[in-house]
Amino acid sequence: MSKKKSKFKFHIKRLEPVRDKYMFTDNRHPEKGIISAVLGCISVTTYVLAVLFTYNNGGEALIQYAAAGFVAAIFSVAGLILGIMSRTEKDIFKLFPNLGIILNSLAVAFVVFLIVLNFVA
Repeated sequence: MSKKKSKFKFHIKRLEPVRDKYMFTDNRHPEKGIISAVLGCISVTTYVLAVLFTYNNGGEALIQYAAAGFVAAIFSVAGLILGIMSRTEKDIFKLFPNLGIILNSLAVAFVVFLIVLNFVA
C-alpha cells in the first residue's frame, strides 16, 4: 500500500509565546532632549508666525515681530545646545534629542538666512 500525497497541505502552527512584541529596556527619554524639542517647536512656530504676520502687514515687519524673532533665536541656540548635550547621554531614547537638534538647526539656519539676506539686499 502506498500513501497518496495530497495536493492540499495543512500547516498547523503551534501556539508559542510571543516575546518579540515587548521590549524590556532601561532606556528613558532625557529631560534635556524633551526641553530641546519644545524649544525647537517654539522657535520654528515663532518664525513662521512672524513671517506670516509680516506678509499680512504688507511686508513691513513691526518691532514686536523682531523682538519675538530675537527671543526665538536665543531659544533655538539654547535648544540646540541642550539637544547635543542630551544626545551624548547613554541609555536613552534618541527621539526627542534628534527632533530638538533638527528643529533648532532649522531655526538657526533661518536666522542666518535672514541676516545674510539683510546684507545682500
